[in-house]
Amino acid sequence: MKHYYILSLLLLWTSTIFANGIKPGAQDVKVTATVSKNVVGTGEVFEISFSVNGNIESFNPPALNGFQVVGGPNQSSSYSSVNGNTTSSMSVSYDLVAVKEGEFVIWPAVVGVNGKQIKSNAVKVKVVKGRAVPQGNQGNAAQPQRDQVADGNSTDISKRLFLRAVANKTNVYIGEQFSVSYKLYTNIDLVDNALDKLPDFNGFWSQEIKNNNPNVQWEVESYNGVKYHVATLKQIILFPERFGKLTLDPLAMTFVVRQAAPSNDPIEQFFGGSYKDTKYKIKSSPITINVKPLPEAGKPEGFNGAVGNFSIGANLDKTSVKANEALNYALKITGSGNLKLLKAPELTLPADIEKYDPKVNDNINESMTGVSGSREYSYLLIPRHEGNYTIEPLKFSYFNPSTGKYVALSTGSFAVKVAKGDPGSNVTAYAAGGQQDVKMLAKDIAYIRTGNSGLTRDGEGFYGSALYYALLCTGPVLFLAAFGYRKWYRENNRDIVKVKGRNANKVAAKHLANAGKQLLGGDKKAFYEDVYRGLYGYLSDKLNISAADLNKENIRGQLKARAVNESLIDQLTETLDLCEMARYAPITGISEQEVFDKAKAIINDIENNA
Repeated sequence: MKHYYILSLLLLWTSTIFANGIKPGAQDVKVTATVSKNVVGTGEVFEISFSVNGNIESFNPPALNGFQVVGGPNQSSSYSSVNGNTTSSMSVSYDLVAVKEGEFVIWPAVVGVNGKQIKSNAVKVKVVKGRAVPQGNQGNAAQPQRDQVADGNSTDISKRLFLRAVANKTNVYIGEQFSVSYKLYTNIDLVDNALDKLPDFNGFWSQEIKNNNPNVQWEVESYNGVKYHVATLKQIILFPERFGKLTLDPLAMTFVVRQAAPSNDPIEQFFGGSYKDTKYKIKSSPITINVKPLPEAGKPEGFNGAVGNFSIGANLDKTSVKANEALNYALKITGSGNLKLLKAPELTLPADIEKYDPKVNDNINESMTGVSGSREYSYLLIPRHEGNYTIEPLKFSYFNPSTGKYVALSTGSFAVKVAKGDPGSNVTAYAAGGQQDVKMLAKDIAYIRTGNSGLTRDGEGFYGSALYYALLCTGPVLFLAAFGYRKWYRENNRDIVKVKGRNANKVAAKHLANAGKQLLGGDKKAFYEDVYRGLYGYLSDKLNISAADLNKENIRGQLKARAVNESLIDQLTETLDLCEMARYAPITGISEQEVFDKAKAIINDIENNA
């Protein structure tokens, strides 16, 4: 009963505060910019973070000149209540790479909070000459590697979130297939994720197993005595192309995990407590594969690198044809192994039968058990002269890794009876006047040419003609034209402001093109981000406003000064607000295609009016 009275009093106190319009934990809003390192080397990755002790309504990042953005923006937020004071904070961070030496200033970001535009502090970064970054230690494939990003209880996270690369074989022959699965293990809340790096398969021919279900399938699995939710992210079939110890590089990902934050406030404890979002990078450990060379002992003559377990069959569609009529010889190889890497077998034929390159028809399946199915080679054969011919047996050999031995296979032979071809065939050459067939094509004496030989008299050729002298003068004329064009180009591009204004539409078009790709891919967040960048980048170049001073008031003033219609300015402002809102919350009432078309129409209207 005592606890009931205490809880009732606390709830009554909280409702009174909100009823009187008092904001719990009211405090001065500040925007703070920090970097993980103030001195970095060229090519080194570091992080810049903009933290706000409030809810971000809009965020305009500074121009990051001298740096390359390799990650972000990454957003995190936290909510806490201590002794009745409720506070919230948000941060936006970017992963940057320094590209050249020198001292750089990252100018303030402009953040919208509670209807006000607040600037952060500027940050100085010194970039020195790059140095080699030591590689991480390689461990057992069963133990995950982790790359700590945030401070705090990262050790606990590493036990609750990790990646494993699992290979069904680590000791194979060249060309022998094996499979690798990349699995995610977690028993912690995940807010967001991003792929950092796919594994490299240097020294392997790879075949990814396609999953018809686009959604990740979760299963419960026990690992080292602990139960996890497990998702298989990728399944790959690999075929080694050289022998030795080959390494499969890790799969690297970044996650945003949500953890409970400690609190002594009884109200917060009653309603579930506060939480904190933390960015965390993980990667699977590399796997070492021991690849053995194929044995030389017992290798059949004509072996072409087939590894697996196969059978063959051959058939001929006709055994009796006329000269110059086509027939088809089909060889079908069935089994499991490196089917897609097989070379077309050599077919031995009599000299009077012409052979064309085979047509390949595959019926192949990929699964975790490997590649299996059949490959069929269809050869087009044309006997050139009458007679009785024999197509000799075709020999095929492969290496079976299960037994460690070579296997030689052979098809049957085929007898072909060829009758004399019909006169006037468009393939065989005949002598004039009904003479006998020319037996050795392309080797006998050619017939005398009776038509125009193409020879000319001395002085009647190209040299000395009007066309000759016209082409001779082309060089100096083109040189003068190029010189004039260069002078015009320099004069036309002397004014940098005008050049940026002329090219603003092209820059915006690139961003909108990226937005179109994101729209087709279904990534709404990236779509709105590209539309937002495209509009702001276009306005910065078109109106010659620096990134630090680029805000809605300056944009509106500049457009009014250029006599742009007020309704068009309102449409622009509405679209910018919509894109800003969409970066932090879902948007309803308007489709992404409508936003995309509206952004393009606004840029075209400004180009026509400003």
